[in-house]
Amino acid sequence: MARKKVKSNVADVTDATFSKEVLRSDMPVLVGFWAPWCAPCHTLPPMLQEIIDDYFGKVKVVQLKVDENPQLTEEYRISSIPTLILFENGKMVGKRTSADTKEDIAEWLDRHIDEPVGFGF
Repeated sequence: MARKKVKSNVADVTDATFSKEVLRSDMPVLVGFWAPWCAPCHTLPPMLQEIIDDYFGKVKVVQLKVDENPQLTEEYRISSIPTLILFENGKMVGKRTSADTKEDIAEWLDRHIDEPVGFGF
């Protein structure tokens, strides 16, 4: 059975671009650690795209393929995927491992960033 290709407009970061794109960013950055072979990870790119839309100008959202970036996978002790890590001012400020709903992720983000967006619940 062929796997369905995951489509996303979420930018990819790598071991080589991580410092510039994440650690030196002037806004909080949500990084989704994932792999194409991971079935639960297939919900991540579409959810991250929704987060990009809802948090435009407040949070930068990127993704990192763990198999292609072993240095960061080891450095941030990624042992289960999908994993989301939130960085602010070059430091990790939050980490969660699971394929949660967009609402769960939004609530978690709102607790960590200065200007919560909310969804009108």
